[in-house]
Amino acid sequence: MSQSPITDDAGTVATTDPVLAGYRKSIDNIDAALIHILAERFRITQAVGAYKATTDLPASDPGREERQIARLRKLAEEAQLDPDFGEKLLRFIIDEVIRHHEKAKAAN
Repeated sequence: MSQSPITDDAGTVATTDPVLAGYRKSIDNIDAALIHILAERFRITQAVGAYKATTDLPASDPGREERQIARLRKLAEEAQLDPDFGEKLLRFIIDEVIRHHEKAKAAN
């Protein structure tokens, strides 16, 4: 007779496997760090957006964006991360930053 899996308050299946629990704890810590790093990045880019809005600079800088993508693709390769994934992630972030910059410009 099989037992039903044990779930926590969030509905996540609990594990009694200490190895898996250790991996999951590490993943949770990394996820938290990523969120904090992204929050700090967006605080800085929002300041950039406010500056661009007050100095009448364009919301996007395609040349810098392409240089950043090339630089981060190289970093991804060196870190043994799929550079296509790294580029997709960076493009997603850049698009969100540009959206914030356009919003700041419209509000100015």
